[in-house]
Amino acid sequence: MFKNCRTWGMALVATGVNAVAPALRALRIPAKEIHVLRPGFWHRYELSELNPREWEALCDGCGLCCLLKFWTEDDEIAYTNVHCRLLDCSTCRCRHYPARKKIVPDCIKLTPGSVREHAPNMPSSCAYRLRLEGKPLHDWHHLVSGSRETVDKAGVSIKNRGICETTIAPDRLAEHTIETP
Repeated sequence: MFKNCRTWGMALVATGVNAVAPALRALRIPAKEIHVLRPGFWHRYELSELNPREWEALCDGCGLCCLLKFWTEDDEIAYTNVHCRLLDCSTCRCRHYPARKKIVPDCIKLTPGSVREHAPNMPSSCAYRLRLEGKPLHDWHHLVSGSRETVDKAGVSIKNRGICETTIAPDRLAEHTIETP
């Protein structure tokens, strides 16, 4: 009936069809991969109520959190166009996401338990920060628009616009300051 049952099953999970979990198990899809995205989870549930798959899906994929930042003399965060060495700037995804804290110890691992602490240091457009503040996601967010490309089309992502931290001297970081996203 379906050429690729695994793809079909995962597509049903992505649509939030909760009754599909038994069918996925019948397809021998490991239980750890069966995390149903509940319809409208991003506005219906608190951040602490999201399952791991929903938590990860909430990320808007802009890459702004991977930009290097520093505190100014006025106690404000200054963003730069310099990104972490692990960021693939063509996809705005971490090259070593599961091991990022081991490779870059000062990388922030955002969790439902740490989001409140880190929210003030996150971009104002960040989906985690918006939801923590009780605000809706932007129209360009993939969960609203239905497309992962709208974050790029809206000019919010750093896709193909950053400079890798390994290419500049640390004492020259201030020369790469950009407007707050």
